[in-house]
Amino acid sequence: MRQAPSPLSGLYPYKGKTYKRLLNVFSQCARCGHGGLAIILDDGDPTTAVLESFFPLSIESVPIPKDVPDDILKEFREAEKCASFGANRAASALFRSVLEKTLKANGYTKANDRSLVDLQKRIHAAAGDGVITEARQKKAHDDIRSLGNDVMHDDWREVKDNEVEDAHRHTQRILEDFYDDRITVERILTQKSRLPAPPQPPTRFSKAPIPVERELQNEKRCESQLPRPIRSSLAEAHLLKHRAIS
Repeated sequence: MRQAPSPLSGLYPYKGKTYKRLLNVFSQCARCGHGGLAIILDDGDPTTAVLESFFPLSIESVPIPKDVPDDILKEFREAEKCASFGANRAASALFRSVLEKTLKANGYTKANDRSLVDLQKRIHAAAGDGVITEARQKKAHDDIRSLGNDVMHDDWREVKDNEVEDAHRHTQRILEDFYDDRITVERILTQKSRLPAPPQPPTRFSKAPIPVERELQNEKRCESQLPRPIRSSLAEAHLLKHRAIS
């Protein structure tokens, strides 16, 4: 179902080209049934038409491992929202932040290792530990860290859609590296002293240590129930032991 477009004449620059007409086209999605607004630019000829935007925007939300911490997950989803609205610079900075928070949450901090003074060295350390591959290490540097640094520290420039798409994809892969097989990763991080060893659960045969005072009280209680001759012999034994120690 489609409503006739309402054209607006003028000059409309879009991606390096100027178009003569803007059309607002109201449509209905054939799949979900919801309405939408398409903004189309052309030169008066449908064969020159390009889709400038479509509302409501579609958010590309990729699957993430269930063990990803909640704060990191929320930041990743916020980055996806920014990308869906075309806020590529904001999305790039957030994907870099997700990478850094993930490494810190897994023990790659200066507090644990004084050499890990920046994100670059933390990425190298994760690759050196075998948690991420060398190929992933390169992508983390080139497509996530460097892009985020450009946004936060360098002069303004446009971040292209393909750049933020690469950052999105490789950030997702790094989350999978750390949290898909969490038990194995935690074992590696513990062996490398990145994370503390988890406490061992008590076994059915383990007993809590008995305080010395209580142990002595138990011995005296047991001795008091013994026959008199045996109690006398134990008393003599304790006396001899005391003299030997003295």
